[in-house]
Amino acid sequence: MKKGLVLEGGGLRALFTAGVMDEMMENGIEFDGAVGVSAGASFGCNYKSKQIGRALRYNIDFKDDPRYMGIRSLLKTGDWVGAEFSYHVMPVDLDPVDFDTYTNNPMEFHVVCTDVDTGKAIYHKIPTIDHETLDWVRASASLPIISKPVCINGKRLLDGGMADSIPLEYFQQQGYERNVVILTQPKGFKKRCPKGMSLFRWLLRKTPAIADALATRHLMYNRELDYISEQERLGNTLIIYPEKELPIGRIEQDEAKMRNVYQMGRDIAKTKMTEIKKFLEI
Repeated sequence: MKKGLVLEGGGLRALFTAGVMDEMMENGIEFDGAVGVSAGASFGCNYKSKQIGRALRYNIDFKDDPRYMGIRSLLKTGDWVGAEFSYHVMPVDLDPVDFDTYTNNPMEFHVVCTDVDTGKAIYHKIPTIDHETLDWVRASASLPIISKPVCINGKRLLDGGMADSIPLEYFQQQGYERNVVILTQPKGFKKRCPKGMSLFRWLLRKTPAIADALATRHLMYNRELDYISEQERLGNTLIIYPEKELPIGRIEQDEAKMRNVYQMGRDIAKTKMTEIKKFLEI
């Protein structure tokens, strides 16, 4: 029976996910595969490379570096998260991914992106880390309006959360029968229809499929919440989520808040560790 890990996004809220993952890694919990969306992809690759603490570390170390993320990067490069620095300098030279461990670890790692021209989800397996695969991770986490589309193999790609925010069903279709899902919103959360869609549609007038995906994302997201809850009732899915709304914004870079959200993930994982091991039959 293949065991999977499903990671939604949420920007810096996903430091909660990083805390959960680090606690699980320290407890020797292994999965046959993981699928990450947006920040879930950016942080989730550290599970395959077995780098405990890396996601929190580089977010704190580079939070004030204008090359990493922020308004200066957006104005200079067109990307809130600096593409070259964040995906080709930092993970290669400054706080490198453990490329050998990543490649040699048999755990699969998948990311989800959204096709700019169709608004549909694109799924991609990343067996090793190189320049192109880092661009797949970048694409998965590239929010519309504050990011330029990432061009890979003739496709223009953006944030995967617009097309498939919680890809449990996709992973089940890949043969993963028992899955742990980590969410970055508390139990009972429902996404609402976005405000200001007329402005978003104007800003996204050159990418109408993305505008449509944004307009209907809340419907997709809430359907997926219902689906994972149903799968949990059936006993093949374990959902981990924060006890309350996480006290950090998607792009907020306050160190104290980052550390707090990360610790919240560790604390939840500690309380659920016996349940997680039992669910995975460890």
